Amino acid sequence: MRVISVNLNGIRSAKRKGFFEWVSSQDADIVCVQELKAQEKDMTDDMLSSQGLKGFFSYAEKPGYSGVGVYTKEEPKSITRHTNFDQFDVEGRYIELEFKHLSIISSYFPSGSSGEVRQNFKFRCLEYLEGFLKNKIQSRKNFILTGDLNIAHKEIDLKNDKGNKKNSGFLPEEREWIELMLNSGGWTDAYRKIHPDEESMAYTWWSNRGQAWANNVGWRIDYQLVTKELAGKILKSWVYKDNRFSDHAPLIVDYDFSL
Repeated sequence: MRVISVNLNGIRSAKRKGFFEWVSSQDADIVCVQELKAQEKDMTDDMLSSQGLKGFFSYAEKPGYSGVGVYTKEEPKSITRHTNFDQFDVEGRYIELEFKHLSIISSYFPSGSSGEVRQNFKFRCLEYLEGFLKNKIQSRKNFILTGDLNIAHKEIDLKNDKGNKKNSGFLPEEREWIELMLNSGGWTDAYRKIHPDEESMAYTWWSNRGQAWANNVGWRIDYQLVTKELAGKILKSWVYKDNRFSDHAPLIVDYDFSL
């Protein structure tokens, strides 16, 4: 089973850059997308379904903002578009599809880089999601949590760790949240399971300022976190960088598991 996750930074922009043509070549079972920057009225037929993959989406109430989705070959048993944390949900930051053997989550965590108000909102989200995701673990079901979490976990997860220690996305409280999820939270980082020490090839996001992409001054902020049974079924994991569809790169994980 192949699962792809990518922040599109606008689904219409990614479409113009050939994203859906690329998806058709990947034979993926699941494609999770974040930051649609679109609402239902903006979605064309080829955005709603593509090459045998049917899309399911959660849109932000604010036009041209946020939004997440999941494309899948198989029809899900159920779809959930909310966490019951209202401010998080109205921004279209969560969708969960339940299948026979597992559930897939596509989520887009907020950034705090615009200032104190949004950083405080991010902290409130993390506090709420800690318990929310712990309940997923305790349900004893198989979960894959994909998405742009807007947090680099360790020093090897970004190029300039020393210069970003006081910046959103690499704050101690944020990094501790990831650590908590991976330790007492019971989740496994699928990429790090295969590549525990990889640095420069692991980055998934580059600033549009300066020459970040050209110089590979990146951050690893996109994840696939999996529950215990799936952790032992990860076959391969890599970041696709041959083509650019947004300021993020697709994270691809192959599992010895089926929907």
